[in-house]
Amino acid sequence: MDHRISLITLAARDPEALAGFYEALGWQRVETVPGMVVFDLLGQAIGIYSRDALAEDMGVEPETLGHGAMTLAHNVGSAEEVDALMARAEAAGAKILRPGGGVHWGGHIGYFSDPEGHVWEIAHNPFSPLRAEDGAFRWRGY
Repeated sequence: MDHRISLITLAARDPEALAGFYEALGWQRVETVPGMVVFDLLGQAIGIYSRDALAEDMGVEPETLGHGAMTLAHNVGSAEEVDALMARAEAAGAKILRPGGGVHWGGHIGYFSDPEGHVWEIAHNPFSPLRAEDGAFRWRGY
């Protein structure tokens, strides 16, 4: 297995409402099959799919899906960008879990959950600068 993630699927009770949240953050849908919403990202995509349909695809009951203990991280180029994106997410309907602020390792982070409870970390890591031409992320930078 190659070390990459191609598609991250977010289960949603209301896929259209959740898609609207991400569109309010500036994301643009791409054409796909009915019943799924997809946003292309840099090197992968995020899909939004009905929670019940995802459980059916897996062969499990929807209540077994729960919420995993994980975050989706979005790195930006500065502490100011963290704060601006946190404000934009809140205005779009996110619940702020931790406002943007400094952390012990020298970065600046904040956490929010989208309307369906998926947790995002918005981070500026000065030790992992983003690639200038496209904003791509690598752990120790480019």
